[in-house]
Amino acid sequence: MKSRQELEQLLFSINGQGYGAYKSIKGEYNFGKYILSIDHVQVDPYAPPSKVRIIMNRKVTGIPDELLDSKSKIIAVSDFLTREFYKKAEIYSQKINATGGSGMIVIDRCGQEMLERTSVLIKDNRVEVRFEIGLPAAGRRVLGKEANRIFSQTLEKIVDAALLYENIDHNELKNQISLMIDQEYIREELKRRNLVAFVANGSVLPRESGVSDKPLRDGIPFCSPKSFETDMDLPSGKHISGMGIEKGITLIVGGGYHGKSTLLKALERGVYNHISGDGREMVITCFDAVKIRAEDGRNVEKVNISAFINNLPGNKDTHLFSTENASGSTSQAANVMEALESGTSLILIDEDTSATNFMICDGRMQKLIAREKEPITPFIDKVKPLYKDLGVSTILIVGGCGDYFDVADRVIMMDEYIPKDVTERAKEIASTDGYKREFLSDNVFGKVTHRVPLKKGFSLSGKEDRLKAKGKYTILYGWNNIDISGLEQLVDESQTNCIAVMIGFLKNKVIDEKKTIEQSLDQMYRHIEKSGLDSISPYTGHPGNLAMPRKQEVFAAISRYRGLVVKG
Repeated sequence: MKSRQELEQLLFSINGQGYGAYKSIKGEYNFGKYILSIDHVQVDPYAPPSKVRIIMNRKVTGIPDELLDSKSKIIAVSDFLTREFYKKAEIYSQKINATGGSGMIVIDRCGQEMLERTSVLIKDNRVEVRFEIGLPAAGRRVLGKEANRIFSQTLEKIVDAALLYENIDHNELKNQISLMIDQEYIREELKRRNLVAFVANGSVLPRESGVSDKPLRDGIPFCSPKSFETDMDLPSGKHISGMGIEKGITLIVGGGYHGKSTLLKALERGVYNHISGDGREMVITCFDAVKIRAEDGRNVEKVNISAFINNLPGNKDTHLFSTENASGSTSQAANVMEALESGTSLILIDEDTSATNFMICDGRMQKLIAREKEPITPFIDKVKPLYKDLGVSTILIVGGCGDYFDVADRVIMMDEYIPKDVTERAKEIASTDGYKREFLSDNVFGKVTHRVPLKKGFSLSGKEDRLKAKGKYTILYGWNNIDISGLEQLVDESQTNCIAVMIGFLKNKVIDEKKTIEQSLDQMYRHIEKSGLDSISPYTGHPGNLAMPRKQEVFAAISRYRGLVVKG
């Protein structure tokens, strides 16, 4: 290991040389209170910035051990330090009037959710911070003196302000840890109380705009109907009340623009823990909940959709159904079956993003088209056996189909963003005379087939074998684009980066043509739990920006890979 003085001398010696001379600074340098590790040097001032790590002894940071004695606390502290480093980098790093991204210092940017990330790793007796630096250049010539100022002055200020316990806000850090513990407690409490979701009174669910995830200023605070009100005493000592949604079938109804989709969106995001001030800190949904929608054109590979679609013209088999261009109804059927295959216990559906013929066939249409001539069994006929046979609950937004009143366990009406219990009224309406649809008698849900991935589907060679994320909703695999734009519960581009890395790990280390997709994913997540998120990356030192996705999103991404080959 070299000293900081040797780095300074090296930078001065290459000043004015061609940009490639920066390759000589790769390595580790002792800065006293921390080690600076330059893991990857960019090839050009316009290329992605260089990858750098700060490695510190936990005792040097001064963070008390009691704040790091559980995984939940470590995730909360890592998230906090990432945010602090990001803020301090914005304050102390100065844009150099030079080429490309000269002088930029960036770390993974956190959103409203607290996710397990690789940006700050707290493990054993060390703290590692992974970030990027744009090495400065004039044209394509090294600016060694400017680079030295970044490493010896700017970076040291950021480290002191963002990573040393004595310089950060103790109360803010402790409050974030306490919030994380409270949120995890509520999620466990859902299981004990036979609930699938909880929305605390006072929560602010509306967002600033359709492109902002921040809370709407002066948004109407949430207030639970008395019939659904649930009280909780939290580990922090706080007592909260809110709406508890029990297992079963829940409808969310109401007029347009009255808050139906806003509530469902909050429940979608409730699978994650949120930071203080988000407004949805105490909106908690069971962790494996999956939002389902129609996805015209998606790839489907040997999915058993026979529970919903059967007797197709030409006797096409739907027990191992494949298509490269699914319709709205077949895509939504496949999405439901894949969610069940991945082990979900709660399905979330918005009527607005669903295929109408998948959701409902009303009484008049039933009279016109004989059941044996209709290959689609709509969701309304399967939602009850879905819960009865498989124990999977559903929360569904309905704005235009009252037939769902017949199958609902509870009906919540949003009225100017205020929820009201209208279950009795809905059931009363459902029981009145009128033109009713005919429900299936003795209906069962059907079989969920667990597919086994084959190695040949992932057998690409050379440069084609590279996996790379491109934004939040695309993964490049060879010549294939894996389109995951239908996965509405993805919240961070670093999760997509991680999914790409995970697919690579699965194909190289896990897939054996014996385990199902779900079993393969479970094995990988056990490995991560034991060895850390960075352990699945093929890159040593700095694995890039990774944030933990849920098993459900990884499963869905694999299912949308057009090269996938499986056996049922």
